[in-house]
Amino acid sequence: MNAADSQWMALALRLAEQGLYTTSPNPRVGCVLVKQHEVVGTGWHERAGEPHAEVHALRAAGKSAKGATAYVTLEPCSHHGRTPPCADALVAAGIKRVVAAMQDPNPQVAGQGIARLRAAGIGVECGLMEVAARELNIGFVSRMTRGIPWVRSKVAASLDGRTALANGSSKWITGEAARCDVQHWRARSCAVLTGIGTVLADDPQLNVREMPAARQPLRVVLDSELRISSQAEILRNGHALVYTACTVDAKLKALSARGAEVVTLAGLDGKVDLFAVMRDLARRGINEVLVEAGRELNGALLKAGLVDEMVLYLAPQLLGDAARGLAELGELTQLQQRVPLQWQDVRQVGSDLRIVAKISREK
Repeated sequence: MNAADSQWMALALRLAEQGLYTTSPNPRVGCVLVKQHEVVGTGWHERAGEPHAEVHALRAAGKSAKGATAYVTLEPCSHHGRTPPCADALVAAGIKRVVAAMQDPNPQVAGQGIARLRAAGIGVECGLMEVAARELNIGFVSRMTRGIPWVRSKVAASLDGRTALANGSSKWITGEAARCDVQHWRARSCAVLTGIGTVLADDPQLNVREMPAARQPLRVVLDSELRISSQAEILRNGHALVYTACTVDAKLKALSARGAEVVTLAGLDGKVDLFAVMRDLARRGINEVLVEAGRELNGALLKAGLVDEMVLYLAPQLLGDAARGLAELGELTQLQQRVPLQWQDVRQVGSDLRIVAKISREK
């Protein structure tokens, strides 16, 4: 592979990014067809059930696809799902060479697409810009390889890590620009998850606002004792899921009338089983979960090792040690108990600082 290959793959990745808010539960994929150093067709996957990126690119190229090189950000599929196999479409079009950024983590594909292409005499190379391709589909990869979604926790805090005053007042710690920026994280997520404490205190909607949204994320509430009101804003317009550890028939009927689904997943401690929640969300095709919760749920998820990434909005202000912290982790007696992070991105958003950091799994 050479510099030209990198150039075309970069274009394919930019095309894939156009599906950031629309493709779930499918991965975000882009494809570029190049022949004699010129682009003859491009495409990207827009929505589940609709043609994949390769099909769009082949349609755009027409007869010019014969003898071309296909640059695709994910291994072409080899199985019949809602659409026919893309590997077969590339073979039928007479593609000469395929450069894939990464192998498909889906067990139904997992190298079979590449094998089918090579069996047809097509040259295949895999691994170009793989890190960028995996990052673009970090939730899909997580669901396919770990059986749970990628969990991203969003926290708005003061510079000293405080999310609310001792009396619970928190509107607004961060500025309008930061609050608008959060909408993009919601829009790319398949689900937004919160705890009953936040619902009772703030009555949030947790939907995508102030930007076009092709779909709204599933709104998820963890409510062990089923204390949620059937009139809660988060239940508005349906598309809400409540996980609980108990069963209250009258409450179930009232919530169902609002279009909410209630699932009982009780752990041994009498609270909602967090691991079971994540496995259930994965079975529902949820790739990315955005957590917007208080210190108790944030702490529980962190201690359980279920948070993969944090998006921290830090305001240029101090609230003091009496204010509420961002996560209840209990007393740490050794530095080895700390939660290590790896910086991914740091930038200013309006008057606030936005830090994106992944939880480090290395010991």
